[in-house]
Amino acid sequence: MADKRFVAVIDIGKTNAKLVVFDLLTQQELAQLSTANSILNSGPYPHYDIDALWHFITQSLLSISDKHRIDAITITTHGACAALLDKTGALAMPVLDYEHDGPQTTASHYDTLRPPFSETGSPRLPNGLNLGAQIFWQSNLFPAQFADVRWIVTYPQYWAYRLCGVLANEVTSLGCHTDLWAYEKSNYSSLADRAGWRDLMPEVRKASDYLGTLLPDVAKATGLAANTPVHCGIHDSNASLLPHILGRKKPFSVVSTGTWVVSMAMGGKHGALDPARDTLVNVNAFGDPVPSARFMGGREFELLQHLFGAAPAAADEDSVLQKQMMVMPAVVQGCGPYPGDISRWLNDAGSTPPQRQAAASFYLALMTATCLDLVGAEGDVIVEGPFASNPQFTCMLSAATGRRVYSTATKTGTSFGAALLCAANAISSPTYISSPAYGAVHIAYAKNWQTKMG
Repeated sequence: MADKRFVAVIDIGKTNAKLVVFDLLTQQELAQLSTANSILNSGPYPHYDIDALWHFITQSLLSISDKHRIDAITITTHGACAALLDKTGALAMPVLDYEHDGPQTTASHYDTLRPPFSETGSPRLPNGLNLGAQIFWQSNLFPAQFADVRWIVTYPQYWAYRLCGVLANEVTSLGCHTDLWAYEKSNYSSLADRAGWRDLMPEVRKASDYLGTLLPDVAKATGLAANTPVHCGIHDSNASLLPHILGRKKPFSVVSTGTWVVSMAMGGKHGALDPARDTLVNVNAFGDPVPSARFMGGREFELLQHLFGAAPAAADEDSVLQKQMMVMPAVVQGCGPYPGDISRWLNDAGSTPPQRQAAASFYLALMTATCLDLVGAEGDVIVEGPFASNPQFTCMLSAATGRRVYSTATKTGTSFGAALLCAANAISSPTYISSPAYGAVHIAYAKNWQTKMG
């Protein structure tokens, strides 16, 4: 660890991108810069502004290199994303925004090719949430451009390639509902062969693998030493999970919150997963399958925010609990445990903005509790990300599950997990904060909501 103490993590989420520097010796964040992750609607389809992200990355590294020693770089990103590169390594096509509905137009044809859930642990999802569906749509709608594709590279590894020039793919990004990974065989799925893509896939490397050092022009642009090592990188939910795998005994579960709320069970007693309810098999940094369930909780909270005001006080929470004021799923349809339900409010007459915020936080907790139940989670629950600092969320989650719920002290658990990839013998000691105590009224509220959902 001494030779790679200070790690810069490129953390690209669906909504925002960050550059975070961690001290692995103290396990403390030293610096953070951020920017919006913009979508461009020009060109053939909505796509990520790769040039703007690259400018942010290089300029942030340049800014930080004046203040902090950087011993290594790694990457974590959202899933459902890949870069299609030509033989020169440049983008052959723009990097598609997975929320674009274009892939729906080829869905029926794609469904004849995609492997069964039993092979991939990947549920059928709308739009481009299955990476295989994205690539299939691109290959069919834009055959001339797709003919130039030489490599299909998962998203964290694309940025690693931009930094060091070494191509790779990696299991956590392949194993997050892409349809492209057969988790029991630890190999590309039958889709890669049926679609003729296997020869376009680079070698699969471990998330922690050292890939190479900075390219000369990157070293010059960032002010970093040319021999700065670049590690392979990891999918964001599995980055959140990694510190707890290293620091806790099973069973436990981790709830990674952001645009998506992903519940991952380690050592639980799950039965058959239900792909119709957005359960899936993630693959962790060690290549092991992880029963998981998810919903777009961060986006739901964002959509409801226009109804909110000041942070809820105790009296606001009490009013919501007494009135049984509730949000019912699903604010974002087409995914999560209730994909076909249409959201509605109950008992909200005369409600105030802080009360609506409390009810929305309770709703997100109850959706999360449902997800944990679907994957057979047992033991303590650890909440990572923005919702970790929401006391209404963590309190109701504890009441609804009947288990101890802890928040992590850092708001950048995803970045910290990624940083640990650079430590040869990583040991994690996160600081945990207990959720607020709940009472009988919280339990009654949770049971009422759950009863209404059947």
